[in-house]
Amino acid sequence: MKLLPKDQDWTAYTYLVYLIYFLLYPFLAGSPAWQANAALAATAVSVLFYFWSYWLHGLNVLWIAAGWFALAAFFLNINMGASVFFVYAACLYGKVWEPPAAFRALALHLALVTLLCAVLHANVLMWISSMVFSALVGAVVIQFAQRKRLADRLAEAHEQTEHLAKVAERERIARDLHDLLGHTLSLIVLKSELASRLSTTQPERAAEEIRDVERISREALAQVRAAVRGYRSMGLEGELKQARATLETAGIAVESSLETPRLSPMQESVFALALREAVTNVVRHAQATCCRLSLRRNGAFCELEVADNGRGGGAEDGSGLSGMRERVEALGGILERDGSRGTLLRIRVPV
Repeated sequence: MKLLPKDQDWTAYTYLVYLIYFLLYPFLAGSPAWQANAALAATAVSVLFYFWSYWLHGLNVLWIAAGWFALAAFFLNINMGASVFFVYAACLYGKVWEPPAAFRALALHLALVTLLCAVLHANVLMWISSMVFSALVGAVVIQFAQRKRLADRLAEAHEQTEHLAKVAERERIARDLHDLLGHTLSLIVLKSELASRLSTTQPERAAEEIRDVERISREALAQVRAAVRGYRSMGLEGELKQARATLETAGIAVESSLETPRLSPMQESVFALALREAVTNVVRHAQATCCRLSLRRNGAFCELEVADNGRGGGAEDGSGLSGMRERVEALGGILERDGSRGTLLRIRVPV
């Protein structure tokens, strides 16, 4: 049986240390034996409450808070360590509500502590310690709970974004292969049928058609291999090295300003493939003599720029640029292209 959910680590156990003073107080104060036995039983119940609170959700957690209030009320005038039960209860509101509702619940908690101490004529020090530690610890826990809640939402959003990006990439590959092979395979079928019909009446014409089928098939195979190479990525660091080597081999001077921001595998793949496509366009079409590569973290975005001093122009997206844009937008990013003075390609993806 697991005491804590799997998202909790060993530090959750350390918070039970605050029960030690409550447990030892009857022995330190020379209290009657029944108070020591009661403290031992209450400690066991409180440990049960503590672990149980991690498994409850929503308003059900308030039953644990009510139980700790009951323990505090019973021991308020016989054990100075009883204030710890108020503190444990104050730590639960951040789990039930988000700010500011959680802080309103904490304020109500402090009012109930004051009322209970007044009705039971508790020691002033007991009231002060219960109020101060409940307020401080409760407020801190509410803030930590909210930060964890936001971090979980962000992680879930990133996971969903990556899933959608994978779906979009699969759809894009399917479209590419359909565009690439649809016409070619149809042509192969037609020529094969024609060769079959001509095989008995015009064998030379049939042989010519078969040679055409072979040639078209080889061309299709080469196109598929080229497409598959385009989908593979050697990683962003490898692509940066390859980009520099490709540009220098083509006689294009390279200026670079490169950082290494932390990226998810999907983000790194998108940047790597985009860099490859952009550099290929510079080498093939730009007629440039200089190319600048920039990769950096810019606020909440990671930004890649590929700029050349070539002929620019070409406002319409080609198939490669269209595929690049789809990948970037699937991650919630932006692709911008400016061909007024050379060509500037800028890709910004939230990280």
